[in-house]
Amino acid sequence: MTGKLVTFERKGAVAWLTLTRPEAGNGMNVALLTDLGEAVRRCEADADIRAVVLTGSGRFFCVGGDLSGMRDPAETALSIRTMTLHLHGAIAALARMRAPSIAAVNGPAAGAGFSLALACDFLIASDTAQFASAYAAAGLSADGGQSWTLPRRIGSQRARLMMLQGRRVPAAEALDWGIADQVVAPDQLTVAATQMAENLASGPTAAFGRMKNLLADSDCTSLETQLELEARGIAACVDSADAQEGIAAFVEKRKPVFQGR
Repeated sequence: MTGKLVTFERKGAVAWLTLTRPEAGNGMNVALLTDLGEAVRRCEADADIRAVVLTGSGRFFCVGGDLSGMRDPAETALSIRTMTLHLHGAIAALARMRAPSIAAVNGPAAGAGFSLALACDFLIASDTAQFASAYAAAGLSADGGQSWTLPRRIGSQRARLMMLQGRRVPAAEALDWGIADQVVAPDQLTVAATQMAENLASGPTAAFGRMKNLLADSDCTSLETQLELEARGIAACVDSADAQEGIAAFVEKRKPVFQGR
């Protein structure tokens, strides 16, 4: 797909989504966010897509919302509200999608760009990347789910350091803090993301989707409720083709070949 601010490329069972507004640091405007939502929903609707990689073009992953030209308070409020609605729609779709998602962060990620990277299930960063909440510097509070995803990754106190004090975190520290799962040289980012995506795409996609839902619920349910959700989930998996293949492979002492169903 070309001519879009978010391009879609299919490589086997892996979809690559690339933010393509490099002249503006891949800053988010309504057009880019509309394209992002369409691309994510396309992945969500296609059962043959079993992993998704999200990355940026040029030097930046995403500098966040594009606030240039926003002067009139009423127009600014409307613009930010519109962008937030589009961003949240895309992030909600990423969260509920069965296929695991990977943020391949090729450069700085700030504000809503940081929120978007955090919304993915895994994050691989170039060693040139850095991460910043950035909202407070503009007199704004966070959006894009950052107040939910960031403390889950790094704990509430480090989240406060980033969100309230504007702490910028370089790639090496991001790995230590748990923001990034892997840090690689810039020329190895595509290779590392491809390897992870292809490994995930060969897995039991339907079971991954259920596990994502369980993890999302785990902080707001009691142990008893979580046990019940787990019992329902594993029972629902038993009749799936992937579960039957996985059990057979275990019994036969061989590697399973999952179809994502």
